[in-house]
Amino acid sequence: MSALCLMENVKKTFSLGADLSVEVLKGVNLSVEEGEFIAIMGTSGSGKSTLMNLIGCLDVPTSGRYLLADREVLGLSDDELSELRNAHIGFVFQSFYLLPYATVLENVLLPTLYREKAASHVERRAVELLALVGLEKRMHFRPNRLSGGEQQRVALCRALMNDPEMILADEPTGQLDSKTAGEIMALLSEMNKRGKTVILVTHDAAIAANARRVIRISDGVIIDA
Repeated sequence: MSALCLMENVKKTFSLGADLSVEVLKGVNLSVEEGEFIAIMGTSGSGKSTLMNLIGCLDVPTSGRYLLADREVLGLSDDELSELRNAHIGFVFQSFYLLPYATVLENVLLPTLYREKAASHVERRAVELLALVGLEKRMHFRPNRLSGGEQQRVALCRALMNDPEMILADEPTGQLDSKTAGEIMALLSEMNKRGKTVILVTHDAAIAANARRVIRISDGVIIDA
């Protein structure tokens, strides 16, 4: 296996204005190999969400090095970051972030708007993904007709649409009951078995137990990897 993500002495400082700033990440060193299943844990304010945002190229380090798929992230333009994210990463969030007036199928197809592919090909892939999670018969429904677990399954299909190497899941079970949470984790585990690198942020030890490696962060520093 080779490193899909590599961080070396990564720091992240946020300016609060008037010469006031706060250092949230204080020299993080992290290597994520292809095909890993990792859980990131930490209390509120520990820096875990900031770390997730940097891994996902939703933000960039203040200093240090971060390589994603052998490409140095620091110094990239917003458009270049967007292209890098779209090529390598699929996101799953606690709040689903589905478009309410779009159908299930249209929501799953959203990531393909940034890529030129034959319409028939991408729609066929979307239908196949929905079938994988048991929602092919609901592809023309709108999200408000789905349960929370079904909406998260749609979000997972959307994350997989561009066939990314890595899935980043930020508290993916936070709004779900324990049974439905187990179903979502089973799907993420299945994606990992199929070769996807999975990184999830969670505060729940039972959810983290599904991962093969747990990274604990405290006060901006990784204390256990």
